[in-house]
Amino acid sequence: MLAILDGTLIDASEARIPASDDGFLRGDGVFEVIRLYGGRAFALDDHIRRLGNSAGNLRLPIDADTVRADVEALLDANEEQDAALRIVLTRGGHRLAMIEQLKPLPATQAVNTVEYSPTRVLDGVKSLSYAANVLARRLAQEQGADEALLVTPHGRVLEGPTCTFVCSLDGETLVTPPLSEHILDSITRRRLSAIENLREQVLTRDDLAAVREAFMASTLREVHPIRSIDGRDLLEAPGPLTRDAAARIRAHIEHELGVSA
Repeated sequence: MLAILDGTLIDASEARIPASDDGFLRGDGVFEVIRLYGGRAFALDDHIRRLGNSAGNLRLPIDADTVRADVEALLDANEEQDAALRIVLTRGGHRLAMIEQLKPLPATQAVNTVEYSPTRVLDGVKSLSYAANVLARRLAQEQGADEALLVTPHGRVLEGPTCTFVCSLDGETLVTPPLSEHILDSITRRRLSAIENLREQVLTRDDLAAVREAFMASTLREVHPIRSIDGRDLLEAPGPLTRDAAARIRAHIEHELGVSA
């Protein structure tokens, strides 16, 4: 797999960032992960824009044009067709972009709720400080689930560790927690909102007992059906609304990139 570090193309296994960089020592940096289809990056402009917003909120200097030039050089040299592209900016001033293999996912997933308190000062920042997110996933897996569903101590449903939570309570309408709950402004969530009947709604832990169908959505997952929540099997996985959302987002990707995804 290829990488580009501070403008120099290199094998990803050879990319090195100094151990003294606060991006490594303190998680002081920002990142984005982009899906490649046919070797082309989907929603690249949106991801670079969000990277810039994250960097600005973290008071981290960024030259978006240089980041874009790095990405374009990496994609020109890349031969992987279906993969992920990770961009990392560190407090030490290093720029890294690298191609990664996609991780296999189960056809449907079981999720368990994990209590989580969002860090308000990091609102709008997709930072390298992801220990809480990955720990939440491990805690859910220890309970026999595939993924975590983050819920506040007061019982408000948020999102997955790296994905948006979408569900239907009535079998007719898809709902997702509002951004005012301090969740990530997901690019896939935005695209789904534009092409699908997706409504923002505050959801509580008690509401989960009434969920008829649900899915997680993200850049790498697209639409990933949920089969159970806290051990309760859903009526259908994937349900009709989930299947429709999956077909719509895939058609949107293919149309935007001009490729068969």
